[in-house]
Amino acid sequence: MKLDLIAYGVHPDDIELSCAGVLLVEKNNGKKTGIVDLTKGELGTRGNAETRMKEAAAAAKILGVEIRDNLGMADGFFANDEAHQRKIIESLRTYRPEIILCNAISDRHPDHGRSAKLVEDAAFLSGLSKIETTKDGVKQEAWRPKYVFHYIQDRFHQPNFVIDITDVFDQKLEAIKAYGSQFAGGNTEGPQTYISTPDFLDSVVYRHKWFGKMIGVKYAEGFISNKMIGFNTFASLIQYET
Repeated sequence: MKLDLIAYGVHPDDIELSCAGVLLVEKNNGKKTGIVDLTKGELGTRGNAETRMKEAAAAAKILGVEIRDNLGMADGFFANDEAHQRKIIESLRTYRPEIILCNAISDRHPDHGRSAKLVEDAAFLSGLSKIETTKDGVKQEAWRPKYVFHYIQDRFHQPNFVIDITDVFDQKLEAIKAYGSQFAGGNTEGPQTYISTPDFLDSVVYRHKWFGKMIGVKYAEGFISNKMIGFNTFASLIQYET
């Protein structure tokens, strides 16, 4: 199955917190979308791998993605090396997306920045035909996405561009709250953590409001690109009053 857009995240819930709105917007525009989680989030203080997988499946249903895969990397201990790059490459060559979204270049959680570099490096290597990979015993063709964009998660980064997600924001919040073991309002078992307080979810809402304010809409998600972004016409720009 060829997808138009894949979002890669280290932990189940990274995507929901950061770029689920854009996945919903693109799906509503007729695009095929998917999510690939690198780990099962097994080192998280609350919940466990089995719970996180059930929550991820529930969130995927809310988001209406075509696929949600998990690459089974070790939470906290994966590396940007050949073995892990090949797992990303095989995924990219399987789904052949035009655009991929991945973790912030640097963030509070060290896994996020390491994942950002891993995915970006693998996206380039995936286009090299001399790197051979197979799927179900069949040789895969080389494939390189046109764009790699980094979403913004915990720490603030000045985005290169933002996308209006106002119409789908409530659905995005519903997907976040599917992770009842992690966030306020869900399962109350386990110690309080940085992300389990009501204030944390409030901060997610405020960040999206701030990005929305930048372009004169209610809610938006921000992205960083290491590649220059071009337009065919100024008509692509959102019109709003300054």
